[in-house]
Amino acid sequence: MTLALVTFLSVFLLVVSCGFLLFYRDSMARRLSAVLAPGAVGGKNPLARLIEISSKNVITPLHRVLPRSPQEVSVIQKRLIRAGYRNDTAVNLFYGAKVLVPIFLVCLVTVTGVYERGPIFMYLMSLGLGFLLPDFWLGDRIKARQLKIRMALPEVLDLMVICIEAGLSLDQAALRVADELHTSRPELSDELSLVNLEQRAGRPRADAWRNLAERTDVSSVRALVSTLIQADQFGTSLAKSLRVHSDTLRTQRRQQAEEQAAKTTVKLVFPLVFFIFPSLFVVALGPAVITIMESFSKYLG
Repeated sequence: MTLALVTFLSVFLLVVSCGFLLFYRDSMARRLSAVLAPGAVGGKNPLARLIEISSKNVITPLHRVLPRSPQEVSVIQKRLIRAGYRNDTAVNLFYGAKVLVPIFLVCLVTVTGVYERGPIFMYLMSLGLGFLLPDFWLGDRIKARQLKIRMALPEVLDLMVICIEAGLSLDQAALRVADELHTSRPELSDELSLVNLEQRAGRPRADAWRNLAERTDVSSVRALVSTLIQADQFGTSLAKSLRVHSDTLRTQRRQQAEEQAAKTTVKLVFPLVFFIFPSLFVVALGPAVITIMESFSKYLG
C-alpha cells in the first residue's frame, strides 16, 4: 500500500512539474538561450521543443474531456492573461488540470482508505474540490500579479516622468522604462512592452493603453490610462499629470497601510478572547482553584 502511494505521488508530481514548466517555458527558453548562445537568433530551444511535444502527448487528451463553449473559453483566456499566461497552450493546460486534479484526489482517497468513512460523500467531495482547485489557484495568481503591478506603478511613473522631461515622447518613455525594469518589475515591464508592440502593429495609442487597463484589471492602472488619454486629447503636460498621479498613488498606499494598521486592534480581539485570555486565567487562577478545592475536600471530607 505504501509503495503504491509513493509511486502514484511521484508520477503526479512529475506531471505537475511538467505543467509548470509549460507555463514558464518561454522565459526559461530565453534565459537558457542568453546563457548558452548569446549571439544566436531565431529557432526554439531544444528544451522548449521537448516540453511542447510532451504537452501535446499528455495534456491534449485530457483537455478535450470537458465540454466548453466559446464564451467560457474567452473568459478563461482573459483570466489567464491577467495572471500572466499568454501561451497558446495555457487554456488547454487549465482544462487539463481540471480533469487531472479530480482524478488525482479520487485516487488519493482510494489509496489512503479515506473513502471508508463515507464513499459517496468522499468521492463527490474529491471530484468537486479537484474541479474547483484550478479556478482557486488561478484567482490567487491573478491577485498576486495585480498586487505586484499596483506596487510597481509609482516607481514606473517616476521613471516615465524623468524620461519625458528629458525629451522623450510617451511611447519612447514607456519602452525605455520597460527595458530598465525588465528584471526588477517584470510584470509591468511586460505589459508596457505589449503596449509598444500593439502600437507598432498599427493600433491607435488610446486603444493600446485601454487594452493595458483591460489586461491588468487594476483600478490604479485604469486611472493612469484615463489620465494619459485625457492629457493627450487636451494637450496638457504629461510629466505634470504623471507626477500628480504618482503622488496620489503613494498617498493612497500610505492611507491603506494606516487603515490596515487600524484594523489590527479589532482583529486581535478574537485571538485574545479565545487563546490568550484562557491561558492567562489558567495561570493566574489555577493555583487558587486548586487550593480552594483542597480546602473544601478537607472540611467536607
